Amino acid sequence: MVTDVRVPQNTSRSLLPYLQQANIQYMILISDLQKAIENQTGLRSYRNRRSLSAYNYEVYHSLEEIQGWMHHLNKTHSDLVHMFSVGTSYEGRPLFVLKLGKRSRPYKKAVWIDCGIHAREWIGPAFCQWFVKEALQTYQTDPAMRKMLTQLYFYIMPVFNVDGYHFSWTNDRFWRKTRSKNTRFPCHGVDANRNWKVKWCDEGASFHPCDDTYCGPFPESEPEVKAVAHFLRKHRKQIKAYLSFHAYAQMLLYPYSYKYATIPNFSCVESAAYNAVNALQSAYGIRYRYGPASSTLYVSSGSSMDWAYKNGIPYAFAFELRDTGHFGFLLPEMLIKPTCTETMLAVKNITLHLLKKCH
Repeated sequence: MVTDVRVPQNTSRSLLPYLQQANIQYMILISDLQKAIENQTGLRSYRNRRSLSAYNYEVYHSLEEIQGWMHHLNKTHSDLVHMFSVGTSYEGRPLFVLKLGKRSRPYKKAVWIDCGIHAREWIGPAFCQWFVKEALQTYQTDPAMRKMLTQLYFYIMPVFNVDGYHFSWTNDRFWRKTRSKNTRFPCHGVDANRNWKVKWCDEGASFHPCDDTYCGPFPESEPEVKAVAHFLRKHRKQIKAYLSFHAYAQMLLYPYSYKYATIPNFSCVESAAYNAVNALQSAYGIRYRYGPASSTLYVSSGSSMDWAYKNGIPYAFAFELRDTGHFGFLLPEMLIKPTCTETMLAVKNITLHLLKKCH
């Protein structure tokens, strides 16, 4: 019997003769994993990373650079941008959010966008930055963007899991969880997308602290989750859409994630998803699958998307951005622009859908 094996990310060369001897077909996806990581984290002069006036949206940025960029926008675009913190992380870092929109009236509906719940999914924070850039650059010239920023507020959290993201730059490129310490085990961190109080620690989550999907000792045990949940609860009457950006799979998911069931407002949400993936495909022909997370991806409990929906936010989506596994979490920087460009079309489509009445 011949078995196909995809050999990702720097499988030891010493293993290859054994695969050949056993007549196992294999494909090397990334020939030098270490070099691929260094290409993304290396301080190369041409990137001009730290110059805010020439901020490069087509490279990945460290947490310090992203937070510096946020401070810069807060100073230079005070008419449309207001930066604030919803709390602090386990390691004491501020959890910054940008409030984006024209102060046109006292009360406006809002959209929440977060990126980087899982530390290694760097394309997420890259998209959050891209979204802000596009909003500020096209507000004057694009009628759709002007309508969005006039009629809505956007709360944008470029890096949700700040400690984990920082750790993925300094120690372990493939780190996923938060960085909280466990008293009984040597393993660090909790899966911040299994820590929400919605069917907590059921199917698709683990009770073991060393697992990548560890749900934590109790719901909202992670200060990052607790802080965002508190903010969303406080503003739940205002916030009409929750969008969370992950990677990778090329999917647009909506509730439920923890069970196989149809949400009450299925027709409106499904229609928004259908139109969004069609808008996304119009850019480069990339086709996203869409549907309930449980049947489209897998069953998982304690997710932020399900929590948001259960707490009264009618449109809750999770994007799984490029790709489908060739590069995986190491999506090359040359794919940041096309990924963000097409995703922008989907997000604008969902946002404009919000502004219409759906029956």
